[in-house]
Amino acid sequence: MMACMSRVWQRSSGFAARLRKRDWMCKSASLSVRYYSTKTAPQIPGMEYQDAVCTLNTLQTNASSLEQVRRERSHPQLQLQAMRGFLERAGLTVEELDHLNIIHVTGTKGKGSTCAFTEQILRSYGFRTGFYSSPHLVQVRERIRINGQPIGKELFTKYFWQVYGRLDETKDAHGGTMPAYFRFLTILAFHVFLQEKVDLAVIEVGIGGAYDCTNIIRRPWVCGISSLGIDHTQILGDTIEKIAWQKGGIFKPGVPAFTVRQPEDALAILRDRAKEIRCPLRVCPELDDYQADCGPLRLGLAGQHQHSNASLALQLSHTWLQKRCLPDKSFPSTSVENSGLLKAASFKPSPIMVKGLADTEWPGRNQTLKHGAVTYFLDGAHTMRSMQACVHWFRETAAQHERNASGPVARVLLFNATGERDSAAMLKALVPCHFDFAVFCPNITEAIASCNADQQNFNVSVEHMLTRCLDNERSWRLHNSLGDNKDTQLLIKGSLPLVPEKKADTLVFPCILSALQWITQGRDSALAHPTKTVFPVKPSVMAKAAPLCEAAEIHVLITGSLHLVGGVLKHLDPATSK
Repeated sequence: MMACMSRVWQRSSGFAARLRKRDWMCKSASLSVRYYSTKTAPQIPGMEYQDAVCTLNTLQTNASSLEQVRRERSHPQLQLQAMRGFLERAGLTVEELDHLNIIHVTGTKGKGSTCAFTEQILRSYGFRTGFYSSPHLVQVRERIRINGQPIGKELFTKYFWQVYGRLDETKDAHGGTMPAYFRFLTILAFHVFLQEKVDLAVIEVGIGGAYDCTNIIRRPWVCGISSLGIDHTQILGDTIEKIAWQKGGIFKPGVPAFTVRQPEDALAILRDRAKEIRCPLRVCPELDDYQADCGPLRLGLAGQHQHSNASLALQLSHTWLQKRCLPDKSFPSTSVENSGLLKAASFKPSPIMVKGLADTEWPGRNQTLKHGAVTYFLDGAHTMRSMQACVHWFRETAAQHERNASGPVARVLLFNATGERDSAAMLKALVPCHFDFAVFCPNITEAIASCNADQQNFNVSVEHMLTRCLDNERSWRLHNSLGDNKDTQLLIKGSLPLVPEKKADTLVFPCILSALQWITQGRDSALAHPTKTVFPVKPSVMAKAAPLCEAAEIHVLITGSLHLVGGVLKHLDPATSK
């Protein structure tokens, strides 16, 4: 990390000088140039992708950024006001965003999958799509996609320095403030989509809705709300009603909105919010209600819970297409539900829609990867409801794989949870999966100094992350009536004295790579590459791996955190890091 930052610091002294020189040259030539316009900002030569990401990461810990968050938490309405100011400093206006023909989606669970379905459907029609989502799994540029693909490193670097340069040049006139990490990326996404002239932009809300920085959007073409549940309670509130109020904040006057079926209390709040804002809100039908020529619709994303996301995506894409191609056509017929809300009409999906649903990919969500004798089941579930869906998917899918196995199968859980999530409750939900081993590690890709800036988090200390892993391990033992062993010994020779040695059923490792290496016992060539550091493990710990060596196959469920899943994918699929 220090190597990355030293390069940025060395070049930054010349960075400001170049900006000042160019500005002076424009003025001396009496050119009518507005530096902030999206047409005049240059790419700063000599700055590489990792330099851009390292600079971006400083916005995670920038003192003024953290002060913004603290100040605005008690006055949330200031968040949108501040966002507009940053947007204007970056040379953009909210009026320009109207031209992006936006589909705006929020929810607690499934909003990313809904966006992925929607984007794939409309891309299948031939439209040039933009897609902004969070978090990223391996590289930050995954958050900003053009035609379904993360923007390239050169394009990311070019647009990053354009936006960062404008904000950096104007910070002294604004009390030294710079936007925090997510705000900056949101502004960058808008800038990229405008510059790349997309036909539409699918925008996933970060947290909540009403005060999320994406909600500076004034005139989306359609809005959607996926399944609601309890998450981010310190920001959104600790009841489903409070959370529903926040999510309904993306509604706009006269803009059609759709929601999947919600708990009654949440649906009542959404109905009131829609009425207050004068937004036509409809409840999506069941996926089975859509009559396609090919029979039941096939989805590219696994899991029963994806059915409601797919239905929402059909309504969003269908409504967008109506506005684009038939702007004067009114809504199709609807019926009134018991909640008093209109039920959206089902329709016959076009062959393009059917293909779009089947072709959708969204890594890290109900994803299965088979590497020889080792099969990985990856799902970034991090709330109780999403974990329950994950368990249902895993038990069903793993059972199918086990029926086809050539012999005994060892089941392993690799788990981590971050933030304020109730990891004990999530672990309890995982007990019925009957794992042979439960392995815990922090969201650290590998315990060596490297410059993989995309996956660095400055907001949590390593000590805190490891302590959280120990807490999770103890919760698992208690749920499985294994008792609580508080003795601490090393699993890795020479590693931090915070990692305990436990009985054969639970282990804690200091990083993702060391955990994967122990779980797979050399049976996955992707983890045995010469570039991978092999962590020395105590002989007593290696002896406990006998069941893994003897099993015909190893099945690993990786869950609890999308960041954990991303760290695993970095090691399993090197292409994601290129």
